[in-house]
Amino acid sequence: MMRVLAIDQGTTSTRAFVVDGGGNRVVHAVEHRQFYPAPGHVEHDPEELIANIEACIAAAGEVDCAGIDNQGESCLAWDAATGRAITPVIVWQDDRTADACEALKAKGLESLVRERAGLPLDPYFSASKLGWIMENCAEARELAAQSRLRLGTTDAFFRDRLTGVFATDPTTASRTSLMNLTTCSWDPELCEIFGVPLEALPPILPTCGELGTLKNGAKLTASIVDQQAALFGHGARLPGHAKITFGTGAFALALTDRLEGGSPLLPTIAWSESNGATMYALDGGVYSASSAVNWAKKLGLWSTTAELDHFEREPAVSRGLVFVPALSGLAAPHWDRSARGAWMGLGLDTTPSDMVQAVLEGVAFRVAEVIAEMEKSVAILPPISIDGGMSRNPWFCQFVADVLGRPVRVSDEPELTALGCAQLAARGAGHDLPSEPAGRIIEPRPIPADWFATFAAARDAVQGYRQRG
Repeated sequence: MMRVLAIDQGTTSTRAFVVDGGGNRVVHAVEHRQFYPAPGHVEHDPEELIANIEACIAAAGEVDCAGIDNQGESCLAWDAATGRAITPVIVWQDDRTADACEALKAKGLESLVRERAGLPLDPYFSASKLGWIMENCAEARELAAQSRLRLGTTDAFFRDRLTGVFATDPTTASRTSLMNLTTCSWDPELCEIFGVPLEALPPILPTCGELGTLKNGAKLTASIVDQQAALFGHGARLPGHAKITFGTGAFALALTDRLEGGSPLLPTIAWSESNGATMYALDGGVYSASSAVNWAKKLGLWSTTAELDHFEREPAVSRGLVFVPALSGLAAPHWDRSARGAWMGLGLDTTPSDMVQAVLEGVAFRVAEVIAEMEKSVAILPPISIDGGMSRNPWFCQFVADVLGRPVRVSDEPELTALGCAQLAARGAGHDLPSEPAGRIIEPRPIPADWFATFAAARDAVQGYRQRG
Protein backbone atom coordinates (compact mmCIF):
# COMPACT_ATOMS: atom_id res chain seq x y z
CA MET A 1 0.00 0.00 0.00
CA MET A 2 1.37 3.40 -0.95
CA ARG A 3 1.95 6.08 1.68
CA VAL A 4 0.38 9.43 0.87
CA LEU A 5 1.01 12.64 2.78
CA ALA A 6 -1.80 15.18 3.02
CA ILE A 7 -1.00 18.62 4.41
CA ASP A 8 -4.10 20.48 5.58
CA GLN A 9 -3.18 24.15 5.91
CA GLY A 10 -6.21 25.75 7.55
CA THR A 11 -7.28 28.98 9.15
CA THR A 12 -6.07 28.13 12.64
CA SER A 13 -3.65 25.23 12.23
CA THR A 14 -1.51 23.15 9.88
CA ARG A 15 -1.77 19.38 10.10
CA ALA A 16 -0.11 16.45 8.38
CA PHE A 17 -1.83 13.13 7.75
CA VAL A 18 -0.36 9.97 6.32
CA VAL A 19 -2.80 7.66 4.54
CA ASP A 20 -1.57 4.09 4.13
CA GLY A 21 -2.64 0.53 4.84
CA GLY A 22 -3.13 1.47 8.48
CA GLY A 23 -5.67 4.16 7.69
CA ASN A 24 -5.61 7.93 7.98
CA ARG A 25 -3.52 9.18 10.90
CA VAL A 26 -2.26 12.52 12.11
CA VAL A 27 1.53 12.68 12.25
CA HIS A 28 1.92 16.35 13.14
CA ALA A 29 -0.32 19.27 14.04
CA VAL A 30 0.49 22.81 15.09
CA GLU A 31 -1.59 25.92 15.54
CA HIS A 32 -0.50 29.31 14.28
CA ARG A 33 -1.14 32.80 15.54
CA GLN A 34 -3.98 35.07 14.46
CA PHE A 35 -3.27 38.79 14.15
CA TYR A 36 -5.90 41.52 14.27
CA PRO A 37 -3.93 44.74 13.63
CA ALA A 38 -7.00 46.90 13.00
CA PRO A 39 -10.80 46.52 13.05
CA GLY A 40 -11.80 44.07 10.33
CA HIS A 41 -8.18 43.07 9.62
CA VAL A 42 -7.17 39.41 10.02
CA GLU A 43 -3.61 38.31 9.22
CA HIS A 44 -1.21 35.38 9.48
CA ASP A 45 2.59 35.33 9.47
CA PRO A 46 3.61 33.66 6.17
CA GLU A 47 6.97 32.53 7.56
CA GLU A 48 5.21 30.85 10.48
CA LEU A 49 2.95 28.98 8.04
CA ILE A 50 5.91 27.83 5.92
CA ALA A 51 7.80 26.66 9.01
CA ASN A 52 4.76 24.69 10.16
CA ILE A 53 4.36 23.05 6.75
CA GLU A 54 8.03 22.10 6.68
CA ALA A 55 7.65 20.56 10.15
CA CYS A 56 4.70 18.55 8.85
CA ILE A 57 6.74 17.26 5.91
CA ALA A 58 9.62 16.30 8.19
CA ALA A 59 7.30 14.46 10.60
CA ALA A 60 5.77 12.40 7.80
CA GLY A 61 8.99 10.60 6.91
CA GLU A 62 9.23 8.78 3.60
CA VAL A 63 6.09 8.95 1.45
CA ASP A 64 5.25 8.09 -2.14
CA CYS A 65 3.47 11.36 -2.94
CA ALA A 66 1.97 14.38 -1.25
CA GLY A 67 -0.91 16.80 -1.57
CA ILE A 68 -1.64 20.12 0.08
CA ASP A 69 -4.93 21.88 0.65
CA ASN A 70 -5.14 25.55 1.49
CA GLN A 71 -7.35 28.39 2.67
CA GLY A 72 -9.15 29.42 -0.48
CA GLU A 73 -9.07 33.20 -0.41
CA SER A 74 -6.13 34.13 1.83
CA CYS A 75 -3.35 35.86 -0.10
CA LEU A 76 -0.06 37.78 0.05
CA ALA A 77 2.84 39.24 -1.95
CA TRP A 78 6.47 38.10 -2.08
CA ASP A 79 9.78 38.67 -3.87
CA ALA A 80 10.34 36.36 -6.84
CA ALA A 81 14.12 36.60 -6.49
CA THR A 82 14.36 35.71 -2.80
CA GLY A 83 11.04 34.07 -1.95
CA ARG A 84 10.70 36.52 0.96
CA ALA A 85 7.15 37.52 1.82
CA ILE A 86 6.74 41.30 1.77
CA THR A 87 3.26 41.34 3.31
CA PRO A 88 1.43 39.32 5.92
CA VAL A 89 -1.12 36.79 4.72
CA ILE A 90 -4.41 38.66 4.42
CA VAL A 91 -6.90 36.05 5.62
CA TRP A 92 -10.21 35.23 3.95
CA GLN A 93 -12.11 36.62 6.97
CA ASP A 94 -10.48 40.05 6.51
CA ASP A 95 -12.86 42.79 5.32
CA ARG A 96 -10.48 45.76 4.93
CA THR A 97 -11.53 46.11 1.29
CA ALA A 98 -15.26 46.49 1.97
CA ASP A 99 -15.22 50.16 0.88
CA ALA A 100 -13.23 49.33 -2.25
CA CYS A 101 -15.78 46.67 -3.19
CA GLU A 102 -18.63 49.13 -2.62
CA ALA A 103 -16.86 51.65 -4.85
CA LEU A 104 -16.63 49.09 -7.65
CA LYS A 105 -20.33 48.32 -7.20
CA ALA A 106 -21.08 52.03 -7.50
CA LYS A 107 -19.28 52.02 -10.84
CA GLY A 108 -21.64 49.29 -12.04
CA LEU A 109 -18.91 46.64 -12.31
CA GLU A 110 -20.46 43.85 -10.25
CA SER A 111 -22.36 42.35 -13.18
CA LEU A 112 -19.15 42.06 -15.21
CA VAL A 113 -17.29 40.42 -12.33
CA ARG A 114 -20.16 37.97 -11.82
CA GLU A 115 -20.35 37.19 -15.53
CA ARG A 116 -16.63 36.48 -15.87
CA ALA A 117 -15.61 35.13 -12.44
CA GLY A 118 -18.97 33.94 -11.09
CA LEU A 119 -18.42 35.82 -7.82
CA PRO A 120 -20.03 38.87 -6.20
CA LEU A 121 -18.01 41.91 -5.23
CA ASP A 122 -17.08 41.02 -1.67
CA PRO A 123 -13.87 41.43 0.38
CA TYR A 124 -14.04 37.68 1.07
CA PHE A 125 -12.40 37.00 -2.29
CA SER A 126 -8.73 37.58 -3.07
CA ALA A 127 -8.84 40.13 -5.88
CA SER A 128 -9.64 43.20 -3.81
CA LYS A 129 -7.06 42.12 -1.20
CA LEU A 130 -4.36 41.85 -3.88
CA GLY A 131 -5.44 45.23 -5.20
CA TRP A 132 -5.15 46.62 -1.67
CA ILE A 133 -1.55 45.36 -1.52
CA MET A 134 -0.70 47.14 -4.77
CA GLU A 135 -2.22 50.36 -3.48
CA ASN A 136 -0.79 50.27 0.04
CA CYS A 137 2.54 48.43 -0.17
CA ALA A 138 5.32 50.54 -1.72
CA GLU A 139 7.65 47.53 -1.88
CA ALA A 140 5.12 45.64 -3.98
CA ARG A 141 5.07 48.48 -6.50
CA GLU A 142 8.87 48.65 -6.51
CA LEU A 143 9.20 44.92 -7.12
CA ALA A 144 6.56 45.09 -9.86
CA ALA A 145 8.63 47.74 -11.63
CA GLN A 146 11.59 45.34 -11.50
CA SER A 147 9.48 42.33 -12.67
CA ARG A 148 10.21 40.66 -9.31
CA LEU A 149 6.75 40.79 -7.74
CA ARG A 150 4.74 37.67 -7.08
CA LEU A 151 1.12 37.93 -5.99
CA GLY A 152 -1.13 35.05 -5.12
CA THR A 153 -3.08 32.93 -2.74
CA THR A 154 -1.20 31.03 -0.05
CA ASP A 155 -0.97 27.85 -2.13
CA ALA A 156 1.16 29.61 -4.75
CA PHE A 157 3.48 30.92 -2.03
CA PHE A 158 3.79 27.49 -0.44
CA ARG A 159 4.46 25.75 -3.76
CA ASP A 160 7.02 28.36 -4.79
CA ARG A 161 8.93 28.01 -1.53
CA LEU A 162 8.57 24.24 -1.15
CA THR A 163 9.06 23.03 -4.73
CA GLY A 164 10.46 26.01 -6.65
CA VAL A 165 7.39 25.94 -8.93
CA PHE A 166 5.30 29.12 -8.91
CA ALA A 167 1.76 27.93 -9.68
CA THR A 168 -1.81 27.71 -8.45
CA ASP A 169 -4.72 25.46 -9.45
CA PRO A 170 -8.17 26.26 -10.87
CA THR A 171 -10.02 25.61 -7.61
CA THR A 172 -8.04 28.30 -5.80
CA ALA A 173 -7.89 30.62 -8.80
CA SER A 174 -11.68 30.42 -9.07
CA ARG A 175 -11.89 32.02 -5.59
CA THR A 176 -9.99 35.16 -6.55
CA SER A 177 -12.47 37.02 -8.83
CA LEU A 178 -9.62 37.23 -11.35
CA MET A 179 -10.05 33.94 -13.21
CA ASN A 180 -12.47 33.60 -16.11
CA LEU A 181 -14.51 30.52 -15.19
CA THR A 182 -15.15 29.59 -18.80
CA THR A 183 -11.51 29.58 -19.90
CA CYS A 184 -9.86 28.79 -16.51
CA SER A 185 -7.32 31.54 -17.21
CA TRP A 186 -6.62 34.94 -15.72
CA ASP A 187 -8.89 37.61 -17.18
CA PRO A 188 -7.00 40.80 -18.18
CA GLU A 189 -10.05 43.04 -17.72
CA LEU A 190 -10.77 41.69 -14.24
CA CYS A 191 -7.13 42.20 -13.28
CA GLU A 192 -7.36 45.80 -14.47
CA ILE A 193 -10.59 46.40 -12.53
CA PHE A 194 -8.98 45.29 -9.27
CA GLY A 195 -5.59 46.87 -9.96
CA VAL A 196 -3.72 43.56 -10.00
CA PRO A 197 -0.83 43.15 -12.47
CA LEU A 198 -1.55 39.95 -14.37
CA GLU A 199 2.14 39.27 -14.93
CA ALA A 200 2.65 38.90 -11.16
CA LEU A 201 0.09 36.09 -10.87
CA PRO A 202 1.02 32.39 -10.96
CA PRO A 203 0.31 30.05 -13.89
CA ILE A 204 -2.86 27.97 -13.39
CA LEU A 205 -2.07 24.25 -13.51
CA PRO A 206 -4.33 21.20 -12.96
CA THR A 207 -5.36 20.24 -9.44
CA CYS A 208 -3.59 16.90 -9.58
CA GLY A 209 -0.71 15.48 -11.58
CA GLU A 210 3.04 16.05 -11.40
CA LEU A 211 3.24 19.48 -9.76
CA GLY A 212 6.81 19.54 -8.41
CA THR A 213 9.11 17.88 -5.90
CA LEU A 214 9.26 18.63 -2.17
CA LYS A 215 12.59 19.01 -0.38
CA ASN A 216 12.28 15.47 1.04
CA GLY A 217 12.09 14.08 -2.49
CA ALA A 218 8.37 13.33 -2.48
CA LYS A 219 6.38 14.33 -5.53
CA LEU A 220 3.67 16.94 -5.01
CA THR A 221 0.73 15.50 -6.93
CA ALA A 222 -2.25 17.53 -5.67
CA SER A 223 -2.93 21.12 -4.67
CA ILE A 224 -6.50 22.21 -3.95
CA VAL A 225 -8.73 24.52 -1.91
CA ASP A 226 -9.70 22.97 1.43
CA GLN A 227 -13.46 22.92 0.80
CA GLN A 228 -13.10 21.20 -2.58
CA ALA A 229 -10.74 18.70 -0.97
CA ALA A 230 -13.44 18.01 1.61
CA LEU A 231 -16.02 17.52 -1.15
CA PHE A 232 -13.81 14.86 -2.74
CA GLY A 233 -13.18 13.29 0.66
CA HIS A 234 -16.92 13.03 1.26
CA GLY A 235 -17.07 10.75 -1.77
CA ALA A 236 -18.75 13.23 -4.10
CA ARG A 237 -18.36 11.91 -7.63
CA LEU A 238 -21.77 12.54 -9.23
CA PRO A 239 -23.69 15.77 -9.88
CA GLY A 240 -25.96 16.40 -6.90
CA HIS A 241 -23.63 14.92 -4.29
CA ALA A 242 -23.33 17.57 -1.57
CA LYS A 243 -21.50 18.15 1.67
CA ILE A 244 -21.41 20.70 4.48
CA THR A 245 -18.26 21.27 6.50
CA PHE A 246 -18.75 22.97 9.87
CA GLY A 247 -15.41 24.60 10.61
CA THR A 248 -14.54 28.21 11.40
CA GLY A 249 -17.27 28.95 8.90
CA ALA A 250 -19.79 26.52 7.42
CA PHE A 251 -19.35 25.68 3.74
CA ALA A 252 -21.78 23.77 1.55
CA LEU A 253 -20.77 22.48 -1.87
CA ALA A 254 -22.71 20.45 -4.40
CA LEU A 255 -21.03 18.77 -7.34
CA THR A 256 -22.24 19.70 -10.83
CA ASP A 257 -21.18 18.73 -14.34
CA ARG A 258 -21.48 22.26 -15.72
CA LEU A 259 -21.14 25.87 -14.62
CA GLU A 260 -24.29 26.99 -12.84
CA GLY A 261 -24.94 30.67 -13.55
CA GLY A 262 -27.55 33.12 -12.34
CA SER A 263 -27.53 32.01 -8.70
CA PRO A 264 -26.61 34.08 -5.63
CA LEU A 265 -24.46 31.08 -4.75
CA LEU A 266 -21.02 30.66 -6.27
CA PRO A 267 -20.21 28.59 -9.34
CA THR A 268 -16.70 27.25 -8.87
CA ILE A 269 -14.22 24.63 -10.04
CA ALA A 270 -14.44 21.43 -8.00
CA TRP A 271 -11.19 19.95 -9.34
CA SER A 272 -9.30 19.43 -12.59
CA GLU A 273 -7.01 16.63 -13.69
CA SER A 274 -3.98 16.50 -15.92
CA ASN A 275 -6.02 14.71 -18.61
CA GLY A 276 -8.19 17.83 -18.95
CA ALA A 277 -11.21 16.48 -17.05
CA THR A 278 -12.88 19.21 -14.97
CA MET A 279 -15.72 19.01 -12.48
CA TYR A 280 -17.67 22.00 -11.22
CA ALA A 281 -19.50 22.82 -8.02
CA LEU A 282 -21.96 25.28 -6.56
CA ASP A 283 -20.72 26.77 -3.31
CA GLY A 284 -22.37 28.64 -0.46
CA GLY A 285 -20.71 29.74 2.73
CA VAL A 286 -21.66 30.95 6.20
CA TYR A 287 -18.88 33.12 7.61
CA SER A 288 -19.36 32.20 11.29
CA ALA A 289 -20.02 28.65 12.48
CA SER A 290 -17.67 27.20 15.11
CA SER A 291 -16.17 30.69 15.40
CA ALA A 292 -19.59 31.85 16.67
CA VAL A 293 -19.75 28.96 19.14
CA ASN A 294 -16.24 29.70 20.40
CA TRP A 295 -17.11 33.39 20.67
CA ALA A 296 -20.06 32.41 22.89
CA LYS A 297 -17.62 30.45 25.05
CA LYS A 298 -15.43 33.54 25.47
CA LEU A 299 -18.54 35.36 26.67
CA GLY A 300 -18.89 32.74 29.39
CA LEU A 301 -22.09 31.15 28.03
CA TRP A 302 -20.62 27.64 28.16
CA SER A 303 -17.43 25.95 29.33
CA THR A 304 -17.44 22.24 28.34
CA THR A 305 -18.59 20.62 25.11
CA ALA A 306 -20.82 18.27 27.10
CA GLU A 307 -23.05 21.28 27.81
CA LEU A 308 -23.78 21.57 24.08
CA ASP A 309 -24.63 17.92 23.44
CA HIS A 310 -28.17 18.26 24.76
CA PHE A 311 -30.50 20.93 26.10
CA GLU A 312 -33.22 20.59 28.71
CA ARG A 313 -35.63 22.94 26.98
CA GLU A 314 -37.26 22.88 23.55
CA PRO A 315 -35.43 24.62 20.68
CA ALA A 316 -34.88 28.29 21.40
CA VAL A 317 -36.58 29.31 18.17
CA SER A 318 -39.79 27.63 19.36
CA ARG A 319 -39.72 30.07 22.28
CA GLY A 320 -39.10 33.10 20.06
CA LEU A 321 -35.36 33.32 20.80
CA VAL A 322 -33.13 33.57 17.72
CA PHE A 323 -29.44 34.25 17.13
CA VAL A 324 -28.31 35.51 13.73
CA PRO A 325 -24.65 34.41 13.32
CA ALA A 326 -23.59 37.42 11.25
CA LEU A 327 -20.51 38.16 13.35
CA SER A 328 -18.49 38.80 10.16
CA GLY A 329 -21.48 39.70 8.01
CA LEU A 330 -23.82 37.50 5.98
CA ALA A 331 -22.37 35.44 3.16
CA ALA A 332 -24.44 33.39 0.69
CA PRO A 333 -27.07 34.00 -0.47
CA HIS A 334 -27.35 37.53 1.01
CA TRP A 335 -23.80 38.91 0.60
CA ASP A 336 -24.23 41.62 3.20
CA ARG A 337 -20.95 42.47 4.92
CA SER A 338 -22.59 45.27 6.92
CA ALA A 339 -24.81 42.87 8.88
CA ARG A 340 -23.75 41.93 12.39
CA GLY A 341 -24.78 39.21 14.82
CA ALA A 342 -27.61 39.62 17.28
CA TRP A 343 -29.91 37.75 19.63
CA MET A 344 -33.59 38.52 19.16
CA GLY A 345 -36.23 37.69 21.73
CA LEU A 346 -34.20 37.92 24.94
CA GLY A 347 -36.18 38.03 28.17
CA LEU A 348 -35.58 38.07 31.90
CA ASP A 349 -36.01 34.29 31.90
CA THR A 350 -33.34 33.75 29.20
CA THR A 351 -30.42 31.66 30.47
CA PRO A 352 -26.87 31.32 29.13
CA SER A 353 -27.84 27.82 27.97
CA ASP A 354 -30.74 29.28 25.99
CA MET A 355 -28.42 31.80 24.35
CA VAL A 356 -25.83 29.25 23.25
CA GLN A 357 -28.62 26.93 22.07
CA ALA A 358 -29.80 29.79 19.86
CA VAL A 359 -26.26 30.20 18.49
CA LEU A 360 -26.18 26.55 17.36
CA GLU A 361 -29.65 26.88 15.87
CA GLY A 362 -28.67 30.07 14.05
CA VAL A 363 -25.78 28.31 12.29
CA ALA A 364 -28.15 25.53 11.23
CA PHE A 365 -30.76 27.96 9.92
CA ARG A 366 -28.14 29.84 7.90
CA VAL A 367 -26.91 26.60 6.33
CA ALA A 368 -30.53 25.69 5.54
CA GLU A 369 -30.85 28.99 3.65
CA VAL A 370 -27.81 28.05 1.56
CA ILE A 371 -29.07 24.54 0.77
CA ALA A 372 -32.54 25.86 -0.14
CA GLU A 373 -30.93 28.25 -2.60
CA MET A 374 -28.68 25.49 -3.95
CA GLU A 375 -31.69 23.26 -4.59
CA LYS A 376 -33.01 25.81 -7.09
CA SER A 377 -30.07 25.03 -9.40
CA VAL A 378 -28.97 21.49 -8.52
CA ALA A 379 -31.03 18.41 -7.62
CA ILE A 380 -29.38 17.48 -4.32
CA LEU A 381 -29.00 13.73 -3.85
CA PRO A 382 -29.68 12.37 -0.35
CA PRO A 383 -28.11 12.13 2.09
CA ILE A 384 -26.15 15.35 2.56
CA SER A 385 -22.80 14.48 4.10
CA ILE A 386 -21.58 16.64 6.99
CA ASP A 387 -18.29 16.91 8.81
CA GLY A 388 -16.20 19.31 10.88
CA GLY A 389 -15.93 19.92 14.60
CA MET A 390 -19.59 20.79 15.11
CA SER A 391 -20.65 17.49 13.52
CA ARG A 392 -19.43 15.74 16.68
CA ASN A 393 -22.37 17.30 18.54
CA PRO A 394 -25.35 14.91 18.32
CA TRP A 395 -27.93 17.56 19.24
CA PHE A 396 -26.66 19.92 16.57
CA CYS A 397 -26.56 17.20 13.89
CA GLN A 398 -30.19 16.28 14.57
CA PHE A 399 -31.24 19.94 14.44
CA VAL A 400 -29.39 20.36 11.12
CA ALA A 401 -31.25 17.37 9.66
CA ASP A 402 -34.54 18.80 10.96
CA VAL A 403 -34.13 22.25 9.41
CA LEU A 404 -32.77 20.80 6.15
CA GLY A 405 -35.75 18.47 6.01
CA ARG A 406 -33.62 15.66 4.62
CA PRO A 407 -31.29 12.91 5.86
CA VAL A 408 -27.72 13.81 6.73
CA ARG A 409 -24.78 11.46 6.96
CA VAL A 410 -22.37 12.23 9.77
CA SER A 411 -19.06 10.95 8.54
CA ASP A 412 -17.15 8.33 10.51
CA GLU A 413 -13.99 9.96 9.21
CA PRO A 414 -13.36 13.21 11.11
CA GLU A 415 -10.72 14.49 8.69
CA LEU A 416 -12.37 14.43 5.29
CA THR A 417 -10.49 17.48 4.01
CA ALA A 418 -7.18 15.69 4.51
CA LEU A 419 -8.63 12.43 3.16
CA GLY A 420 -9.83 14.14 -0.02
CA CYS A 421 -6.46 15.81 -0.43
CA ALA A 422 -4.74 12.42 -0.07
CA GLN A 423 -7.14 10.75 -2.50
CA LEU A 424 -6.46 13.42 -5.11
CA ALA A 425 -2.71 13.15 -4.52
CA ALA A 426 -2.91 9.39 -5.08
CA ARG A 427 -4.94 9.98 -8.25
CA GLY A 428 -2.34 12.50 -9.42
CA ALA A 429 0.30 9.76 -8.95
CA GLY A 430 -1.74 7.30 -10.99
CA HIS A 431 -3.32 5.36 -8.11
CA ASP A 432 -6.62 5.29 -6.26
CA LEU A 433 -7.40 5.23 -2.56
CA PRO A 434 -10.70 3.83 -1.24
CA SER A 435 -13.44 6.44 -1.44
CA GLU A 436 -16.64 4.79 -0.19
CA PRO A 437 -18.19 7.23 2.32
CA ALA A 438 -19.28 5.84 5.66
CA GLY A 439 -21.16 7.29 8.59
CA ARG A 440 -24.40 7.25 10.53
CA ILE A 441 -27.57 8.51 8.90
CA ILE A 442 -29.78 10.95 10.80
CA GLU A 443 -33.34 11.22 9.60
CA PRO A 444 -35.13 14.58 9.85
CA ARG A 445 -38.05 15.19 12.18
CA PRO A 446 -40.95 17.43 11.14
CA ILE A 447 -40.72 20.99 12.45
CA PRO A 448 -43.16 23.91 12.34
CA ALA A 449 -42.91 26.18 9.30
CA ASP A 450 -43.06 29.26 11.49
CA TRP A 451 -39.57 28.52 12.81
CA PHE A 452 -38.18 29.53 9.43
CA ALA A 453 -40.29 32.68 9.39
CA THR A 454 -39.07 33.56 12.89
CA PHE A 455 -35.44 33.21 11.87
CA ALA A 456 -35.98 35.13 8.62
CA ALA A 457 -37.61 37.99 10.54
CA ALA A 458 -34.60 38.18 12.87
CA ARG A 459 -32.18 38.14 9.94
CA ASP A 460 -34.15 40.89 8.18
CA ALA A 461 -34.11 42.95 11.37
CA VAL A 462 -30.32 42.63 11.63
CA GLN A 463 -29.87 43.78 8.06
CA GLY A 464 -32.34 46.60 8.43
CA TYR A 465 -30.66 47.87 11.60
CA ARG A 466 -27.30 48.20 9.87
CA GLN A 467 -28.85 49.90 6.86
CA ARG A 468 -30.47 52.50 9.11
CA GLY A 469 -27.14 53.08 10.79
